[in-house]
Amino acid sequence: MWLNLPNILTFSRIGAIPVIVGLMFLPTPLGNWLSFSVYIYACLTDFFDGYLARAWEQQSAMGRFLDPIADKLLVSGVLLMLVATDGISGLSVLPAGIILFREILVSGLREFLAEVRVKVPVTVLAKWKTTLQMLALGFLLVGSAGPDFGSVTTLEIGIVSLWLAAILTVGTGYDYMKAGMRHISDTE
Repeated sequence: MWLNLPNILTFSRIGAIPVIVGLMFLPTPLGNWLSFSVYIYACLTDFFDGYLARAWEQQSAMGRFLDPIADKLLVSGVLLMLVATDGISGLSVLPAGIILFREILVSGLREFLAEVRVKVPVTVLAKWKTTLQMLALGFLLVGSAGPDFGSVTTLEIGIVSLWLAAILTVGTGYDYMKAGMRHISDTE
């Protein structure tokens, strides 16, 4: 059955994205903290939808379809808005571009591989990449409204984390492409 709590959580994560985007237009610090709060909700639903689906044996085709889309929409929406609102600028736009490029590339690859009935499992490194990426985006959403941690600002932590996530993104993207290219070559 496609209408279960895990799928409802996934739908709510998708619904949270325009709310986050809208809140990012509010002035600092209110917009930062409100968008961050809804973003935390979205991140928690990302964890709990999969966890509950497995624990309650409610995994569904709808959930397998929607969950990665919800993740990519959330990451893409926040990254694009951070660039649009100058939450990140200059050279810091580069890791955002790398992450967006990889998300689109892997989505296309997965779509092709699904057509030839090949599954590409999520690696442990990809899970670490996702975790670091989510943390980086949270720090960047709070940005200049956040506290300082000694001599390091919230924004600086977010930018460094974004660069580290981009490095992991390149590594996991390469792994997916390498695995996918074997199957693409086999189909020709």
